[in-house]
Amino acid sequence: MNEPESTGGLSRRGILGIAGGVAASFGLAACTRGKDSGGGSGSTSGAQGSGTYYWISHGAPNDQVHVIANKGATRAGKDLGVTVRTSLHNNDIPSHQQAIQSAIAAKATGIATSIPQAKVFNDLIKQATDAGIPVVTFNQDEPDSERVAYVGADLKNAGAVWAHYLVDNNLVKPGDKVWLPVEVAGASYQVLETEGAKSVFAEKNISVDVFQAGGDPAASLTAMRNYLTAHRDVNAIIGLGDSVMGNVPQALQGVGATPGKIPVVGWGNNKATAEAVKAGWVNAALWQFPDTQGYMPIVILNMLHNGLAGGYDITSQALYTKKNVANFERFVQ
Repeated sequence: MNEPESTGGLSRRGILGIAGGVAASFGLAACTRGKDSGGGSGSTSGAQGSGTYYWISHGAPNDQVHVIANKGATRAGKDLGVTVRTSLHNNDIPSHQQAIQSAIAAKATGIATSIPQAKVFNDLIKQATDAGIPVVTFNQDEPDSERVAYVGADLKNAGAVWAHYLVDNNLVKPGDKVWLPVEVAGASYQVLETEGAKSVFAEKNISVDVFQAGGDPAASLTAMRNYLTAHRDVNAIIGLGDSVMGNVPQALQGVGATPGKIPVVGWGNNKATAEAVKAGWVNAALWQFPDTQGYMPIVILNMLHNGLAGGYDITSQALYTKKNVANFERFVQ
């Protein structure tokens, strides 16, 4: 199998071309620090009085995907000359809900929000829409809501991409078991990614085992080592989140495995995973262009504010291996 370097949607060059064109039309402004819109950590960027957009993430302050995305949203405010208020809510759904409510009460020009769990924000998105405030989702989608657009990875497709990579490269066979560690079992991303993987594995009689490792890096690493110690029958690993993927090399070393002994695929949005790909611990990883997930929701909302059409989705994901990891490594932190 030829290793795919893109999996649908606009290319990064195309996305940034669109963004650059819009940015050129609306000018530049300085960035200032400010208070967030709810219970999380946040910042404000752009020029006052030219539209105020709220970019609200469920991510943790140490989650590199959301940190990079936050920087993208802040950069959009500077490039477009608009005010962007960002906040990270550390998977605290009530705090996240409060931030959306605050944005609606403040008569935001537009709201961009991630979706930590299915349907949890549908009513708030409807409230915003009824108030004339467009909502763009990012990172995780809610297609059944009244959001106008989505920017991010296709999570079900991501699971299928990982499974196809293992199957098409003969890294798993019928009867094998694939371990799926994740930070939060039952979260939207876990459910969708697992569905995608199962859609490929089912016809091959390959089973999966979803395992909640937790979000704390040290505790997660211990849990992963303990699992591998107790389950020597793992034939491959799909890391459903970036935190667990960052732990893979140490977890495998802890049970005496060597690079490449157990095939590993999963997310690759942090430096640890990029290094693991280079070292051979990880066969292939998906980059989801988190800066795009920050930047483009603001672009789309600003387009709508200025009378342009913006009701389309942008899929942002690409698979990398040792052959092309250098193309992505410079973007990770």
